Amino acid sequence: MVKKAVILAGGMGSRLRERTKDHPKGFIKIDNLSIVEQSILKLIEAGIETIIIGTGYLSEQYDQLSLKYPQIQCVRNNDYEHTGSMYTLCNLKNHVSEDFLLLESDLIYEKKALGILINHKERDVILASGFTHSNDEVFIETDENNLLVNMSKNSGELKDLHSELTGITKLSIETFKVMCDFAESIFPENKQLDYETALVGISSQRNIYVHKLQDFVWCEIDNEDHLLRAEKYIYPMITLKDKNFPPVKRNVLLNPGPATTTDTVKYAQIVPDICPREEEFGAVMETITGELTRLVANPDNYSCVLFGGSGTAAVESTLSSVIGNDAVLIINNGAYGKRMCQIAKTYNLNYIEYNSSSYEAIDLLSLEQTIQHCSKKISHLCVVHNETTTGLLNDINAIGGLCKKHQIQLIVDAMSSFAAIPIDMDVMNISYLVASSNKNLQAMAGVSFVIARTEDLDNTEHIPARNFYLHLYSQYKYFLETKQMRFTPPVQTLYALKQAIVELNIEGIKRRYERYSKAWEVLINGITQLGLTYLVQKEHQSKIITAIVEPSIETYKFEEMHDYFYRKGYTIYPGKPGIEDTFRIANIGDITCKDMELFITMLENYLRSIGYLPERNEKNGFSKA
Repeated sequence: MVKKAVILAGGMGSRLRERTKDHPKGFIKIDNLSIVEQSILKLIEAGIETIIIGTGYLSEQYDQLSLKYPQIQCVRNNDYEHTGSMYTLCNLKNHVSEDFLLLESDLIYEKKALGILINHKERDVILASGFTHSNDEVFIETDENNLLVNMSKNSGELKDLHSELTGITKLSIETFKVMCDFAESIFPENKQLDYETALVGISSQRNIYVHKLQDFVWCEIDNEDHLLRAEKYIYPMITLKDKNFPPVKRNVLLNPGPATTTDTVKYAQIVPDICPREEEFGAVMETITGELTRLVANPDNYSCVLFGGSGTAAVESTLSSVIGNDAVLIINNGAYGKRMCQIAKTYNLNYIEYNSSSYEAIDLLSLEQTIQHCSKKISHLCVVHNETTTGLLNDINAIGGLCKKHQIQLIVDAMSSFAAIPIDMDVMNISYLVASSNKNLQAMAGVSFVIARTEDLDNTEHIPARNFYLHLYSQYKYFLETKQMRFTPPVQTLYALKQAIVELNIEGIKRRYERYSKAWEVLINGITQLGLTYLVQKEHQSKIITAIVEPSIETYKFEEMHDYFYRKGYTIYPGKPGIEDTFRIANIGDITCKDMELFITMLENYLRSIGYLPERNEKNGFSKA
């Protein structure tokens, strides 16, 4: 059992000079505790009895820390200004006589990493993660047995990218001695040698296993961008995951929202009771509105207004609040465009309905002709970005261009695109964008929001209010002045949304959409092989939800197929009435390609059971149904 740890802390932290001129980099604080002390506490909790810190720059501060923790022993590298991390490590060779954990001083990480390494069957183990895209990564190449082959910050130098170095490693005393021998042969020419290069240099002599934790949350803090990311996203995620809540039964929701959520989002709702009028909770909502806005626009020019309610609440708020006496043109090419027409009718708005196919692209020439030939002044145009009825992705760039040309304000229902398909409200000329918490944000249902160009929103102040609870300007102005909603907000749901935004920012919109798209490719390829077809052609697909034409066989009943999947932990969704007979499969939420592959396998089994596909037999794989 490993009982000793080594922390490398000799460097000067030159890329954080303003923060490190008076203390070493490890003494940067997050949540009022230095990151190195957080690491020390985790090591002690994991059963480490001795912690040797290789110091250098401002080493006296580590000496002071050792007075607080008797487990700490400091060894100074007197030549720290001219040497690298391997020199600091070699400087400890007379103080290390057994296997140990090796850590860098500028890390924050999940504590589970330590237990994994301490109990790992291999004695030499590099802990690796999936790719963080932090812009200062050390990439790892391994062989087929997950043994170290190479590491580099330049991915082009590696034949295959396996994972990313986390800065946490377990070393046997034998391997440590081989590393020191290798380094001492290099030092006469290069004292700046880092320990990573030494590990690669001895990898032909020693088998060094690379253990990859795909979902491991960690961060190295080398510059201001790293620190900002650590404070806003990584640390909150680590704090929640370190609580070690028991896993929640996982259901795979293939309906278009609410989506499958992570356990960390679920558990984010477990917080002390708080009156939502407290300043502390106002700060939570202010953080959420700022983060939501930054996903699609510049907060200097755009504002986010929160509502307790489903996405339809925010759509209704926008339509009823921002349109005066002029006409609004509503594109109806699916159930949610139709719903906007129903809202407009309810409020007796002066609306024009533009009908278009629910599975073919909008005829932009025809749309412009409708605008040009309209006898009424059109002030606003409404469109659904990703029409959830079929998965049709409407061309918002082109529609926004038309609106700009004709001086029309654009209202976009981005319910099923926000936080997956990249959106730039300014570039797309969107005045009002409406979305909700429970789809691509991967949070809980119950919060919707409007992100608006602030200038346009301010100009709605004098439009007579058509309702009370959903009046957009009143909600906006009240929050601006008080950092509160006018009426009681869904408190726990907002905590979950805050956590979901943290997780989105860790993954990134681009990578989230790539994950969704890969799952969609699995879906499309799978149903095609099973002889099924889908409505929307690939070039117009959102890659978020797919309307699949139902099997044309008497034994097929959607309700029975739904129940078949539901018993297996999968939820599927019927098609919308009025559309060709379809069922719908979404590929959003916390799901992977493997989830979709399993769905395709189960779908194949179901289609065989109703006689749509021939039965398999052992001789040739198939027999007639």
